[in-house]
Amino acid sequence: GGRIAYVGDDAGAEPLAGPDTRVVELAGRTVAPGFQDSHMHPMSGGLRLLRCRLDGLEWPEQVARAMRECADRLDGGDWLVATGLTHDAFSGRGPDRARLDELASGRPAYVATEEGFTVWVSTAALAAAGVGVDTPDPERGIIERDPVTGAPSGTLRGSAVGLVRSRIPRPSAATYREALRRASELAHRVGITSVIDASVDPDMLDAYRQADDAGELTLRVVASQRTDPSRGPEQVDELVARAREIHSPRLRADAAKIFLDGDFPDHTAALLEPYADAPGDRGDLLVPPERLNALVARLDAGGMQVHVHAMGDRAIRTALAALEEAVKTNPPWQRRHHLAHLGLLRLNEIPRFRLLGVAANVQPIWAHADDVVADTELVLGPERTRMLYPFAGLFRSGAVVVAGSDWPSVSMSPLDAIQVAVTRRPLDGSRPVWVPEQRAGLRDLLAAYTRSGAWLAGRPDETGTVEVGKAADLIVLDRNLLDLDPNEIGRVVVLLTLVDGAVVWESDELEHPACGAGAR
Repeated sequence: GGRIAYVGDDAGAEPLAGPDTRVVELAGRTVAPGFQDSHMHPMSGGLRLLRCRLDGLEWPEQVARAMRECADRLDGGDWLVATGLTHDAFSGRGPDRARLDELASGRPAYVATEEGFTVWVSTAALAAAGVGVDTPDPERGIIERDPVTGAPSGTLRGSAVGLVRSRIPRPSAATYREALRRASELAHRVGITSVIDASVDPDMLDAYRQADDAGELTLRVVASQRTDPSRGPEQVDELVARAREIHSPRLRADAAKIFLDGDFPDHTAALLEPYADAPGDRGDLLVPPERLNALVARLDAGGMQVHVHAMGDRAIRTALAALEEAVKTNPPWQRRHHLAHLGLLRLNEIPRFRLLGVAANVQPIWAHADDVVADTELVLGPERTRMLYPFAGLFRSGAVVVAGSDWPSVSMSPLDAIQVAVTRRPLDGSRPVWVPEQRAGLRDLLAAYTRSGAWLAGRPDETGTVEVGKAADLIVLDRNLLDLDPNEIGRVVVLLTLVDGAVVWESDELEHPACGAGAR
């Protein structure tokens, strides 16, 4: 019935096998609980698989070539929507809309960075949104402009992104479900059985519900309903009502997402001290503290899990203060609130996570020196950059630490992320160890991706460990992670993924390894 009936040796298992039981000889390979990704975007990330992708392409030549090819595949007046544009494109005022008009053949076009806090838009897209020379910069946003005419030049930053993003035609429910199917297939291939979708709107939630009702949902999903930063606690009743309507073994929506700030390279992360390259700029909180306190208190009182994007140290401190106030004000209950990303987390803030019972939701794949860290050092300076992602300190503190990929950012694979966090080096070993004192332990990371992730998802009695009576959400790995050189972890292969005992991914090597157990 989808449950684990027995855990032990062969002698105890064999009497339970019937004539239709499939028996798989693992030959020393490893069974583990399915991985739980506590912060990703399966549906919106899946849409990127259906749209124009610019990940890893060099600016400007490779990007231009890819965008022309994408535009040629579109019909009529369809929008060209692309993601993954490198931050290199946005130096100074950013790229000009006239160039995008040419690449997109005059159609509306919207081209975003991986994080989506900075975008390049065409003349037709600006016109569709009614953005012109007289449009003021929105609060916490920038419309880059021609220095002579004052007309929008084609780059939008921060909250200004929403002026055009809101005009992109909405995908159909069928498109969302196809995006979810694509993302789920990728997730199962890397051993993921449960996810927290970090940001969904009502259309996405409807598509999730349709997929669940149709028996298409092969992941366990907690959908974090996106809050409106311009509104306060009056929006909570709507979120709670949707959460009460959606509650099945595979799908829940009793979580609310608050975007409190942005990211470092764009100066949109909220800092306690000014940016190194902009002495008057500390970034902005997307929700003022007073409104945040009222919103968090109302969400907590309504039994909603609070899920906060907090990258800068000021955002982290402000979010913890709001959660602390809610805990003091409201009656006790089984809270599972969490802050995601925690880029610039100061060491003196770490003990507050355990004291408040707030989970630290980290993205281990980011914890190495790469071009993004180099860009970050330019805006934060070397001292603060070395403070980024203090994973070892978080684990030592006794706080609940969970892990997520933030996919479609970089890599969805938990094994890739675990290798990076254990070594603090890129997967290919091409750079030296970065901030070695913050290397995390393998067992801690495995707990973050299994047992702790199950707790955060509200299923500690259902998933996260291999125990009799729990759901058979299991994976088979071609090697034992505990026996490996840490630099080999990312090369481990997931051979089988089960959800409720049903096969959702199986490699040909499971039954027929090419050269024996553990072969690649």
